[in-house]
Amino acid sequence: MGQAGTIGYPRCSTSTVLSNGILSLVSAIPSVDSRLEHSLLSFKSTKPLFFAFKSSSINMEVFKRAILQPGPPQAFALQTVQEVIKPQKQTKLAQDENQLLENILRTLLQELVSSAVQSGEQVMQYGQSIDDGETSQGHIPRLLDIVLYLCEREHVEGGMIFQLLEDLTEMSTMRNCKDIFGYIESKQDILGKQELFARGKLVMLRTCNQLLRRLSKANDVVFCGRILMFLAHFFPLSERSAVNIKGVFNTSNETKYEKDPPDGISIDFNFYKTFWSLQEHFCNPASLTLASAKWQKFTSSLMIVLNTFEAQPLSDEEGDANNLEEESANFSIKYLTSSKLMGLELKDPSFRRHVLVQCLILFDYLKAPGKNEKDLPSESMKEEIKSCEERVKKLLEMTPPKGKDFLRKIDHILEREKNWVWWKRDGCPPFEKQPLEKKTVQDGAKKRRQKWRLGNRELSQLWKWADQNPNALTDPQRVRTPHIMEYWKPLAEDMDASAGIEAEYHHKNSRVYCWKGLRFSARQDLDGFSRFTDHGIEGVVPLELLPPDVRSKYQAKPNDKSKRAKKDESKGAAAQAEENQIATPASEVDGEGIRADLEASAAQMDVDATATGNISQGGTPTPDEHQKQSSDTDGQEAGQLEADAEVEAGMIDGETDAEVDLDAVG
Repeated sequence: MGQAGTIGYPRCSTSTVLSNGILSLVSAIPSVDSRLEHSLLSFKSTKPLFFAFKSSSINMEVFKRAILQPGPPQAFALQTVQEVIKPQKQTKLAQDENQLLENILRTLLQELVSSAVQSGEQVMQYGQSIDDGETSQGHIPRLLDIVLYLCEREHVEGGMIFQLLEDLTEMSTMRNCKDIFGYIESKQDILGKQELFARGKLVMLRTCNQLLRRLSKANDVVFCGRILMFLAHFFPLSERSAVNIKGVFNTSNETKYEKDPPDGISIDFNFYKTFWSLQEHFCNPASLTLASAKWQKFTSSLMIVLNTFEAQPLSDEEGDANNLEEESANFSIKYLTSSKLMGLELKDPSFRRHVLVQCLILFDYLKAPGKNEKDLPSESMKEEIKSCEERVKKLLEMTPPKGKDFLRKIDHILEREKNWVWWKRDGCPPFEKQPLEKKTVQDGAKKRRQKWRLGNRELSQLWKWADQNPNALTDPQRVRTPHIMEYWKPLAEDMDASAGIEAEYHHKNSRVYCWKGLRFSARQDLDGFSRFTDHGIEGVVPLELLPPDVRSKYQAKPNDKSKRAKKDESKGAAAQAEENQIATPASEVDGEGIRADLEASAAQMDVDATATGNISQGGTPTPDEHQKQSSDTDGQEAGQLEADAEVEAGMIDGETDAEVDLDAVG
């Protein structure tokens, strides 16, 4: 009889037989949640099942009292767990103890949700009370805070909080799920910590995906966006689970429209069908490069739509009448395709912008770099894409309100999208770079280096950036060396006192800017480059860019030029004399020096006479002329003194050298 009681089971204890019998009964009832079976299995592996059922109600009462306690969770959370579980270690639970605690908490959470539903209150507000004007926390958020604290401090297993959040969303309606997800968003920083994220990221991803499946993509657009934004912040950028590596398009997103014209329609039904047929191509852009017939059909349909938009431009009044900010509050993911609304939709600026932006996205995909040769468009297709793209951008500029600003933002977004295209096609490498570790190479072992076509990875990618590299060199948008007038314009504005630019913000403080400018001036403006020695970096600025009051400061005067020329001639004469002094007698050197002195004096007398004659002819000089005359005279005198000093120095040197030579000969 004893063996008949345990027929079909291996030799085991009474509690194991009891638990196996209950599990078989549970599995035979399809309405029972599979998690109950998981919980019973956990109880079977830790303690006898009848003991767990007996003590579970007592343990839940302990946690209910803990929920009602005031103060932060750190004041009582760990003591509550120790009272319920009585762990082997004081601060950290073992694996079986973690499983037992998780089962107790999940059962308690289910009871709290059931009580909230029966009372007619919202799940996250159940048990909320107002004391002395302050609103206390609900029972369920309080329980979640306690568990989150225990997980953060590593007193319990880190994935326990994620499991409770998943159970809570599955047991709640969509109205309550919005409040639950608000709690998740508020704890995003704590949930994203590495010790918790590593244990619960898959559970959180499963929870969010289940919520997205339950939501309506047409009516719950904002909530869906909140979930996607949370996942984007919760997971790192290099997470491959959120990236469409293969670039598969959602072809199931079909736009349905009328095939037969209804009675009493006031628009061209052929245009209506042509317009909405474009969505079939927008849904799957990859099919356009595979068959030329599809591309021809698409371009012909697009030309009809663009011609209609150009023939019926929108005025500024129509753009102001359609308030785009109010419309964004009631955003819908799809437009209605009724033929009766076609006339109104054509007058809607946001409707036109959506269609035109779809065209730019399609063209950007077809021109995307790094494709295989079989996926690249043909040369004729590239020309058609270029012409269509120019027309679309022109229409976006003409579409009010603020068409040019809107187009500039779209171009910026599409330009940044190329970086993501390259990142995906490189296999989504992580953005975080680990520090290099110095490894000792064994004797005789050679490190194999990866071979690149053009020497390294960066040059190889640069070579593939354009389809035709010679065309890329002649591209008008290619970065080129700026003209000298354009480059120095910011510094010229800094030098203008009327601009009121503070000295600390002047471009001359940038060493890189000055260094580049000197290189450009050395190639394009040697005259300005020569002024760097006398006036510094501000003297290199082209005079045409400077205001009149500043320009006079850096303009070279004619007398300065003649003085510099005389100085150069005198230096040249002295150098020539030094070279010929060995072969020239001392008398000839003296004669040449005296002759040079007489010629310089005669030239000075001619200049003085000319200046005196001009003054006598013009009468009494004005103060400006007098000042100019005096400054010129001073400059000439200084120049003459310098020239005389140099000639005398040359004569003295010549005499000394000649005397030394004569003494040597004697």
